[in-house]
Amino acid sequence: MGDTCRVSGTTDARPDGRSLHPGDIVAQADAALQIIATTLEAAGFGIEDVVRTRMFVTDLSRSSDVLAVHRRWFDAVRPAATLVQVAALIDPSLLIEIEVDAQRA
Repeated sequence: MGDTCRVSGTTDARPDGRSLHPGDIVAQADAALQIIATTLEAAGFGIEDVVRTRMFVTDLSRSSDVLAVHRRWFDAVRPAATLVQVAALIDPSLLIEIEVDAQRA
């Protein structure tokens, strides 16, 4: 097992590619981070190992909502974080996609 883990773009998409929480960026961010936490755990890592996050949003005016969710998950960890607006994600119902990099100390 290695010392790093990278979780690529994660959304709250159902199998059909549409959001489980259409129109709710907070619920989408929370669901994506829960999926990321589960993925990290399966690889032998935890949220505390996250050193970088990248958040892609379709509406930058919702950044304070997204950052509040990020703070709830990572307040004690304080990873380097990037938040950028994109024109669109793969499905119009998706409002946020999140990537993380984790590294064991």
